[in-house]
Amino acid sequence: MKKVTILDNEKGCFLCQNCIKEWIPAVLAHKKNYKVKKGEVIFKEGDPVKGIFFVNTGIVKVHKRWGADKELILRFASEGLVFGHRALGGNGVYTISATALQAGTISYVDMEFFEATLKVNADFIYKMLLFFAEELRVSERKMRNLAHMPVKGRVAEALLMLKEQFGLTKEGFINIELSRQDLASFSGATYETVFRVINELIQEGLLILSGKSISIANEQKLSRLTEDIF
Repeated sequence: MKKVTILDNEKGCFLCQNCIKEWIPAVLAHKKNYKVKKGEVIFKEGDPVKGIFFVNTGIVKVHKRWGADKELILRFASEGLVFGHRALGGNGVYTISATALQAGTISYVDMEFFEATLKVNADFIYKMLLFFAEELRVSERKMRNLAHMPVKGRVAEALLMLKEQFGLTKEGFINIELSRQDLASFSGATYETVFRVINELIQEGLLILSGKSISIANEQKLSRLTEDIF
């Protein structure tokens, strides 16, 4: 990663937004900013924990090994979101990996300063608790879906989640371009299966494809595929 200088301001800094104003100078003094390239590994499973990361621009995929040669994408961290936080209270190594899906900039603070920030900023703790609670809810649903939902439903839910997080382009496509392999890893399925399912959904009039871009043509019918089956 290439270290860069970013002109910080309170509105654009995640820590500054949620910390007391007296703490902001400390944040700006301790925070380091880095430029990352598309495909660049920020940290990987087993690396020693050194700190917490925040996305300023771009998108980071948070993923985990799944079998011998597969990965499961747990979530996507976009502008303003945290990653690397699962190392809190752990055994000193990251249990997940983080890779830049798009080129952008990220911020980093070491663990000692992050823990100090938690101790003196009640609002920041509250926001982190809400973030953890939502992430746990999504993770539990994802694990349940892997066990009980057909692949077609998992692909449908993955697309709906991406639409909710990233919104739409002016042309009506989901505002993130994923390779079929990444979509498969996010859905918890193989590339071949997702390729087949996408073609089925196109033939059924639920999706429209343009290169790597995907548009949801019938959200109501797509949502029905994700309904509980037990």
